[in-house]
Amino acid sequence: MSTKETAISGDDETFSLSAKLGQIAGRVDRDRIYIRDLLLELDQRAIAAMLFVFAVPNTIPVPPGVSGVLGAPLLFLAAQLMLGRTPWLPAIIADRSFARADFARILAKVGPWLEKAERLMRPRFSILTKPPAEYLVGALTLILAIVLFLPIPLGNMLPAIAICILALGLIQQDGIWVLAGTVTGIVSLVIVSGVIAAFAFAAWLAISAIF
Repeated sequence: MSTKETAISGDDETFSLSAKLGQIAGRVDRDRIYIRDLLLELDQRAIAAMLFVFAVPNTIPVPPGVSGVLGAPLLFLAAQLMLGRTPWLPAIIADRSFARADFARILAKVGPWLEKAERLMRPRFSILTKPPAEYLVGALTLILAIVLFLPIPLGNMLPAIAICILALGLIQQDGIWVLAGTVTGIVSLVIVSGVIAAFAFAAWLAISAIF
């Protein structure tokens, strides 16, 4: 596969992310899940599926450290989606791991929602899920991933939700969901910008009062 070939395309339109993640979480023969293994096992829709996996912990309360392990790859994968590259992660990220039990607990919380979402999705307006529109989705996802890491109160949840919706739309080639994720992403950026502006204004008032 060439570096410019999208990593999301595939002939299997019935790919179920919830089923695939359930299989991974249910493998009791291993205590830890390595990121490099996730990348291999989700190869069919690797970038979009991995974006969902790494974003979703930021939408719910998770055990300490889990979101940190799953967070760093978002920037790499979003940039690769924007550039149309095949999924790749540096060894310092790919060799990291997290407890399978923690992964299973997260999946138990988001799994029912994910299954319901998959039942609603189907291939439609697929032009929005393929290049060049796919590259624009990647650019928006990269911006959202950057914002997600900023130390802003409640600044990570909405961007993470937007990334999850965009990723699911790409996986199922559902342009309606891509549009919904785009709107959610733009709204989240507006809200985060407002929060930043409010904190900046409050800081300016505090400094003015002191001096």
